[in-house]
Amino acid sequence: MSFLSSPSPKLAPWKVLLVDDEPDIHDVTKLTLSRFRLDGRALSFVHAYSGAEAKEVLAREQDIALVFLDVVMEQEDSGLEVARWMRQELDNQFTRIVLRTGQPGQAPEERVIVNYDINDYKEKTELDRTKLFTTTFAALRAYRDIMKVEEARIAQLNYREGLERVIAASAHIFQQRNLKDFANGLLQQVVALLRLENSMLLRLRAATAISGENEYEILAKIGDEENILTPELLAQLDDAKSNRISKVQGDTYVGYFPNSSGKASLLVLKGVEEISEIDTKLLEVFCSGVAIAFDNILLTQEITDTQAELILRLGDVVESRSNEAGNHVRRMSEVCHLLAVASGMPDDEVAVLRHAAPMHDIGKIATPDAVLLKPGKLDAAEWEIMKQHPAVGLSILDGSQRPILKAAAVIAHQHHEKFDGSGYPQGLRGENIHLYARIVAVADVFDALMHKRCYKDAWPVEQVVSHLREVAGQHLDPVYVEHLINNIDKALAINERFPD
Repeated sequence: MSFLSSPSPKLAPWKVLLVDDEPDIHDVTKLTLSRFRLDGRALSFVHAYSGAEAKEVLAREQDIALVFLDVVMEQEDSGLEVARWMRQELDNQFTRIVLRTGQPGQAPEERVIVNYDINDYKEKTELDRTKLFTTTFAALRAYRDIMKVEEARIAQLNYREGLERVIAASAHIFQQRNLKDFANGLLQQVVALLRLENSMLLRLRAATAISGENEYEILAKIGDEENILTPELLAQLDDAKSNRISKVQGDTYVGYFPNSSGKASLLVLKGVEEISEIDTKLLEVFCSGVAIAFDNILLTQEITDTQAELILRLGDVVESRSNEAGNHVRRMSEVCHLLAVASGMPDDEVAVLRHAAPMHDIGKIATPDAVLLKPGKLDAAEWEIMKQHPAVGLSILDGSQRPILKAAAVIAHQHHEKFDGSGYPQGLRGENIHLYARIVAVADVFDALMHKRCYKDAWPVEQVVSHLREVAGQHLDPVYVEHLINNIDKALAINERFPD
């Protein structure tokens, strides 16, 4: 992915600071070095005429390679003070310093070399054209080599830190258990990995997965652009898909990451001209693991979807025995999802409840038809038989270590418990009843009242709401009753989507 790197700019000139209180010294130095070149780079001069002015320039300019520094200016040791300040207070260890003096007796050479971190010491009278050229050449070559070493050190440090970020980001990605969380997590981690929170957070558009021959499903995006799939971007996506390569065009990068399942993820980044070469390598390392994670996520989702489908179909079988439409279990699942989300339940628990809720009446599979299909009121003996279905449901589902089946076992066993403790089979009260079962109980009562059964007609919604308020705190958990009433329009919309 080296193509993400910006073209190398033209080499800038070496920046040289001339510090001297005599303007003629500035002019002569510039003239003498006007044709100087090192590695194809000329010189650019910055001027200061006192020690104080030199400090201002050095504090402002970050890339000065060489300072020609006069010793005696506004004070006898102004130049020496600038040299000390540069190394100790400004902490500039890279810029080369050449002291120049017209009064060598003011600062003996031996003392200056020993006590100050300078690189050369010259009397102005000895700096003829040749000496000035060779002194400049030696100082700049030393600066160049020092900066190469420093750049290598920084690159190594950045790459090490970057690899740590890759490991941390990858660990986060591999923890995701569903496609939505994976896609959102991927985008967030790419943003963090490239440290582009300020410049690219709103321009990083989408991760997409191929869902058909010529269709793309947007799994997640960061940014507020509505029409992201422009004709130009679609052409890039098609090109990446057809050629199975990652490619940049303009300021948009499309990364192609195939997986063994035969599908592929496509990562879209905008503004990529600002990504450094090191960051492109880090992105490459990071994305090499994305395909593996994507495969694992798809496999996990396939297993989860298959499990949910089997649960729904088994729920259909149970409900069909009691002459209730199979859509009852689908409505139950969606209303439970609605209540769980409204209560602020974590996403992973919401998903488990949604998949497990259709199994609430699985125990009825063992209830005799004479009891299950009786149109009228059950007598005492028949009621005792009916009350056995929670325990039967538990016996069918108990023992599994799968989260959905474990939840389904609890729901099947407890969904007829009542909030005041008058329910069955255990007589549990309040929060001793599992959270999932309390939510299912509200959804079950709501659906039973809203739809016709062999023993009753459907109730109008106003009567249902009134009854729910009446039994809140007795039969049903008042918290979830309130959530249902507050979202009654959404619950009714679920009924319309899945009619009997």
